[in-house]
Amino acid sequence: MKKIIIINGPNLNLLGKREPDVYGDITFEEFYEDLKDIYSGEVQLSYYQSNVEGELINKIQEVGFSYHGILLNAGGYTHTSVALRDAIAAVKTPVVEVHISNIYAREEFRQNSLISAVCKGIISGFGLESYVLALDSFL
Repeated sequence: MKKIIIINGPNLNLLGKREPDVYGDITFEEFYEDLKDIYSGEVQLSYYQSNVEGELINKIQEVGFSYHGILLNAGGYTHTSVALRDAIAAVKTPVVEVHISNIYAREEFRQNSLISAVCKGIISGFGLESYVLALDSFL
């Protein structure tokens, strides 16, 4: 059974409350429970969220040699973190960059990802379904 982790960065703990017109009105925890049910028996799925850049890097390093895939929504760090990019490049586990909103239809600064070049791929703009599409890419 494949081991896949979803890693969410800053402010994604506020899903369901934060800008529901952009990010939807359910919490990530509710969505994650649905995902676990859908993929039960197919994937050993785990989830981690932090607002702290170093904690995200630590988690990527922790799982980056033993998991089959990482779904990473780095939030605002997507556009600013060279350190996160370096962590992704340093591990063997493939990473799919995930975004709930279409970052290319938003502010100009959000259209530049520092991590895309070291990721297996990017899925952006399909709401929470972006995670499903990313997960399916590993199956």
